[in-house]
Amino acid sequence: MSSFDENSAFESASLSARAMAARPQPYLDGLNPAQRAAVEQMDGPVLMLAGAGTGKTRALTARIVHLLNTGRARPNEILAVTFTNKAAREMKNRVGAMLGQQIEGMPWLGTFHAICVKLLRRHAELVGLKSNFTILDTDDQLRLLKQLIAAEEIDDKRWPARMLSGIIDDWKNRALLPDKVPAADAGAYNHRGVEIYAQYQARLKELNACDFGDLLLHMVSIFQTHEDVLAQYQRWFKYILVDEYQDTNVAQYLWLRLLASGHKNICCVGDDDQSIYGWRGAEVGNILRFETDFPGAHVVRLEQNYRSTPHILAAASGVIAGNKGRLGKTLWTEAQDGEKLRLIGHWDGEEEARWIGEEIEAMQRGTRGLRPYGLDQMAILVRASHQMRAFEDRFLTIGLPYRVIGGPRFYERLEIRDAMAYFRVVTSPDDDLAFERIVNTPKRGLGDVAQQKIQRTAREHGTNLVEGARILLAHAGIGGKGAAQLRLLIDGIDRWSRMVGDEDVSHMELAEIILDESGYTGMWQNDKTPEAPGRLENLKELVKALEQFENLQGFLEHVSLIMDNEQEEGGEKVSIMTLHAAKGLEFPCVFLPGWEDGLFPSQRSMDESGLKGLEEERRLAYVGITRAEEICTVSFVANRRVFGQWQSAMPSRFIDELPEDHVEVLTPPGLYGGGFGAAMPTSSLHDQAAEANVYNSPGWRRLQARSGQRGVSQPSEAKNITIDMTASSSFTIGERVFHQKFGYGTVQGIEGDKLEVAFEKAGDKKVVARFLSAADDVPF
Repeated sequence: MSSFDENSAFESASLSARAMAARPQPYLDGLNPAQRAAVEQMDGPVLMLAGAGTGKTRALTARIVHLLNTGRARPNEILAVTFTNKAAREMKNRVGAMLGQQIEGMPWLGTFHAICVKLLRRHAELVGLKSNFTILDTDDQLRLLKQLIAAEEIDDKRWPARMLSGIIDDWKNRALLPDKVPAADAGAYNHRGVEIYAQYQARLKELNACDFGDLLLHMVSIFQTHEDVLAQYQRWFKYILVDEYQDTNVAQYLWLRLLASGHKNICCVGDDDQSIYGWRGAEVGNILRFETDFPGAHVVRLEQNYRSTPHILAAASGVIAGNKGRLGKTLWTEAQDGEKLRLIGHWDGEEEARWIGEEIEAMQRGTRGLRPYGLDQMAILVRASHQMRAFEDRFLTIGLPYRVIGGPRFYERLEIRDAMAYFRVVTSPDDDLAFERIVNTPKRGLGDVAQQKIQRTAREHGTNLVEGARILLAHAGIGGKGAAQLRLLIDGIDRWSRMVGDEDVSHMELAEIILDESGYTGMWQNDKTPEAPGRLENLKELVKALEQFENLQGFLEHVSLIMDNEQEEGGEKVSIMTLHAAKGLEFPCVFLPGWEDGLFPSQRSMDESGLKGLEEERRLAYVGITRAEEICTVSFVANRRVFGQWQSAMPSRFIDELPEDHVEVLTPPGLYGGGFGAAMPTSSLHDQAAEANVYNSPGWRRLQARSGQRGVSQPSEAKNITIDMTASSSFTIGERVFHQKFGYGTVQGIEGDKLEVAFEKAGDKKVVARFLSAADDVPF
């Protein structure tokens, strides 16, 4: 039953609303008291302070269902905002499952950017844009900024465009238009930042384009200057729900406050202890001052954890307690104690990677006195991406399958970006940046001079580049092969644009027609490089991806709004990712390597942000520990090679904040010359780590099994025998090899028993074959 009195709450409500309020509410049955309180408190501002693993997504979706089920709001009257498309899809699916039906008509459930792009297309003229504006990606932003920087004759080597892009992005996250940038920021980008920012915004309007930051910035500006528009959406959105509120930046915060300033029916869900995105504009202060922003707000703490064991929760709580700027909560669980958090030190990063690899294989077999764990159930979470190399090298050596989460994305590949540039020109001819990208791709004989003529003609006539090219052709301003090819391209764009609204041609067919008739597909079919077949497969996959969308414009919007690449190869794999990328995920077994001062907490973060930076690093440690369900292992090293330089390291200050009663120390004695860990208790894990018997490891056995499938580099008995100069080498050009002194390298040439090898560290050398091993045959 709902906690509010239905008779009084709906005294003036319609009969249909009263009837809906009397319907069964099975979605409330599985909620704990705190979750249920957060769901049923529907009027006024509500802050759902949800700790890690406390079921906040379930509570948030149950609240949406409750609003719909009780007739408080129709689907189109609920604004539900998330940070990722994946979270939005999951929420919509959960709402449908709770209602027992496919949920339709919730157009305002999505990410900040996805919702703002819908609103902006309705009101684009209020900020000087047309409704078919283009959303620029990072690459296009940089190209546009480079043009402006070049025009101002600024040295882009000293003052790169990427630096200016970051400054402008920061201003937009803070909802600052060029004329609102504070005096304290006037010195940015050699005192030219504000000036070029204004030029950049003006050029965007000429291109009928905006970047990601503009989507929110323009809507905040519209709401602040057009009270009638704001009032309209305040009436439409009767209830507002926000996920991950601790990650909001100033622009998102202002946008939400403006919309909620009327009815104040806003429910924000978040965890101040998991605010880890300050480096990209997130303001933890937004959630900390919620009660000040919305007087009389109801704060509901979700503290019952359904993910981790008591030992893991206690370890995480011990670390986060060191932060002063937090609202505070105490996580608890009904689960049994389980394993203590495991802490181990290593001599260097290579030993750390080797030990973790062996530990993963042992846990996979269930030889640690624990149940067996699959590779998909294990994750390695690093503070910095450069830590991944040691694990990747080790896992490749022993043949352990792994995946890196957060690597190059499908939609960032060259061929996909080219194809989407074609689609953008077809849907929005004003998109000059897209036209610049494809005008000579594939080669059409249009060099820099021809392209400059097109740009000059477009500027003189005050039009876009497509129209400028048309005018140039009409006046025979360009000749030869280039003119003929340019005419074919312009005619093609005109033809494809007419086909956009043709009901007889699907947008999938249109995409194939564009790629084929433009010659782009043929360019890769004729390309003889090894990458070409893969690029063609990617183009096929791109066309396949269009099936999920109604039209090309909808697809382009979706890609622009940070789409997750969900392609995965089959088979179980260990996941490797940064701590930032792990937010929202959970694994039965988690390894947290690199807990050394300077690396974690990051020295750079502390230098740049002081105490604020340190507290965010501590929240990152809390996030890392709470990703673990059953087994959590923290490790550190005494020496680490960073960007080719050896550095001595001391254990992270966060390690001393771990409560001793909940930690098992596995460090071998003598790590720091017999001091650190010398008095620590030993265990079977400690003994195994100290012995490091790699010849009995699963990786070694796997290598032995493989040895029958390929020739070994050179038998040990071959020393000092006569070499047959005509004998075929057991190595091949391009093969990766290992030398005890020079390390890893690649075979560049073969001359009898001598190989020319390009070593990664030692450069090019000629080496006798018997002193080399195939990289795959190195057991450690």
